[in-house]
Amino acid sequence: MFLAKIKGNIVSTPKNKFLIGHKLLVVHPIDYNGNYIGQKEFIALDQIDAGIGDSVIVVQEGDAIEQILGHAKAPVNTMVIAIVDDIEINEK
Repeated sequence: MFLAKIKGNIVSTPKNKFLIGHKLLVVHPIDYNGNYIGQKEFIALDQIDAGIGDSVIVVQEGDAIEQILGHAKAPVNTMVIAIVDDIEINEK
């Protein structure tokens, strides 16, 4: 899992039949302060109605995604699973 910020939407009319009705988003990893890290962005399936600018938790694990979707037929390996409201770090 990693933190990311939603940078955009992807609109695709023709798509795999198991992705029909699902929203696709462009996500970019962030640090705990909300700063972009790395150069790589990902396309993630959205199940929670996240929007551009939202900080989110993203999972990249096939087994977890299969459990969430209830099947292993969709060609997905990255999914938004939560919108982050706040981050509190206790540094001792």
